[in-house]
Amino acid sequence: MLGIETTCDETAAAVVARMADGSGQILSNIVRSQIAEHAAYGGVVPEIAARAHVDVLDSLIDAAMREAGVDYADLDAVAAAAGPGLIGGVIVGLTTAKAIALVHDTPLIAVNHLEAHALTPRLTDHLAFPYCLFLASGGHTQIVAVVGVGDYVRLGTTVDDAMGEAFDKVAKMLGLPYPGGPQVERAAKDGDAARFAFPRPMLGRADANFSLSGLKTAVRNEASRIESVTPKDISDLCAGFQAAVLESTADRLSVGLKLFREQFGGPTALVAAGGVAANQAIRAALDDVAKAAGTKLVMPPPALCTDNGAMIAWAGAERLVLGMIDGMDSAPRARWLLDANAQVPKKFSNTRAGF
Repeated sequence: MLGIETTCDETAAAVVARMADGSGQILSNIVRSQIAEHAAYGGVVPEIAARAHVDVLDSLIDAAMREAGVDYADLDAVAAAAGPGLIGGVIVGLTTAKAIALVHDTPLIAVNHLEAHALTPRLTDHLAFPYCLFLASGGHTQIVAVVGVGDYVRLGTTVDDAMGEAFDKVAKMLGLPYPGGPQVERAAKDGDAARFAFPRPMLGRADANFSLSGLKTAVRNEASRIESVTPKDISDLCAGFQAAVLESTADRLSVGLKLFREQFGGPTALVAAGGVAANQAIRAALDDVAKAAGTKLVMPPPALCTDNGAMIAWAGAERLVLGMIDGMDSAPRARWLLDANAQVPKKFSNTRAGF
């Protein structure tokens, strides 16, 4: 299976094999980051991202095929992320996959980018259903019951900012370089987390939703009270912000796991995916949550937590085995809920929570 990923600011292509016993093998997985193109703007510029995908995708696919040692005739299908994401980039990847499928008379699989994250632990750990997924990235923060391929129930979501988005915005307001998440984590290591009294959003609520906008505003307010912000101030602000995120996340996940058990019984694991899962402090907090809940924590390697082509190829392989093949009329989507029955709270329906 050839997999193509172009939903945001990584151009990626990979070839993955699915074995008869259901296990997977990554034959190639090449990712080209666009950090340099967007750094000057402090965030991803959609038009620049789309143009960058156009410039490199063909050569990236060629490199992935050569590294895997396969020809197009060897492919059982080609898979591409059809959303959700920045629509220009999604169009580039899906159109390229359609062209390959047409020329080589190969089935097309239009993959939901979120489903690819959800199914990655079946590639890395051969994990059985059902399991509980914590997906946290620049555009998504969700707790999802992964019941089967194509069968997902959203237990919690963000009602405003995604977690990765909040990290990036805090970094930007404190003058840290892009991408901000790793910069905040690095600064927090030397900071005093107790110096600032930041709120713990949604703590103790019966639902499993997240809210990060107020916490982000609290950081800005505290920073504005400091006449001349020093590196020590920045470290303390980052440490306090990260500590608040960790405590809130632990509480929200505990509720999410409780809701999971009520609906589906015990999960086979708590799974973390998305770029935020690369944060070591968050990974440690998730381990504590899993132990308290009496389940194991499964985290794919960091390279497979962030956007990559292998996860798209694997999701395509899982769907192909079940006969889930898509037509050439498959449309690119900027928004695509993983759980078709999930509803974004009306108050927040214009936010990124619907991704």
